[in-house]
Parts: sequence; structure tokens; C-alpha cells
Amino acid sequence: MNHQEPRVWQPDVTVATVAVRDGRLLCVEERVAGCLVINQPAGHLEPGESLLQAAVRETREETGWNVRLTHLVGSYQWQAPVAADGSGGRHFLRFAFAAEPLDLLPDATLDEGIVRALWLAPDELLAQAARHRSPLVWKVVADYLGGSRYPLSLVQQLA
Repeated sequence: MNHQEPRVWQPDVTVATVAVRDGRLLCVEERVAGCLVINQPAGHLEPGESLLQAAVRETREETGWNVRLTHLVGSYQWQAPVAADGSGGRHFLRFAFAAEPLDLLPDATLDEGIVRALWLAPDELLAQAARHRSPLVWKVVADYLGGSRYPLSLVQQLA
């Protein structure tokens, strides 16, 4: 009889930001498992912060840009595929926000694994779909480009 403790299932809560300047999207190139991939500025919700605070923080940490959130683009649920070695399979809940870029911090140090921030036109991002970190990257952008914008008041943090 197997006496292992049951594993508690808990999805990863992440945020992502779609910031646009002159028709170009703020993206990051990052190294993940030895591969150079493209993503929105995105990351995990940390203890004690709101989803809105996390989105602003992650954008600053990954790109060096300060942003002002303007809208909720959408919420997304995705499960990463399970690899042959049994790794992967994590579940993600992503909250994506539209943002206005304000200013670039001089001498910003980017998060570990981030190679660089870059501005890509939507067609340039789509042309590199094979390098997207996950299907969430283009789905969020496609929704944004399709006009998906909801008031930030839909995202509430209760005390």
C-alpha cells in the first residue's frame, strides 16, 4: 500500500502586460530550459501584492519600463504539456493587462533569465510563434488587438 501524502493541486497565478508604443508591443526575450523564447512581460503573483501591483512590478523587473495599467485584457487558464520525463504539466491562471508605457528606468537591471526587452510589431511577434514561451503569448495579444478591454475595477482585492 502506498502511504504517500496526497499532493495538493495549486495552479500558478501569473500576470502579463501588453504595453504598446508606436504600434509595437513590449516583449521580452528570455532563456528558459536552455531555449531563447519570447514572452510578454509576465511573472508570478507574490505574497501580499494585488494582481495590478504584480503586473506593474513584473513589467518593470523584466523590461526596465514603468507602466500605467489601463485595462484588463482577459483571464486565461492553461496547462503546460507533460514531457516524456514526466516534468511539466503545470497549471497556470494568467491575468493579462493593457498598459501605457511611461518611462524607461536608466540602468535598470533585468530579472535573471531575461536577455533583453524588445519592441515588436504584431506581425513580427506572430512570425516568431515557434519561439513563444507558451500559447498564452499570442492569445493575449490577439485578444488585445481584437479590442478586448475591460475596466480594471473588475479586478478587486479584498482585505
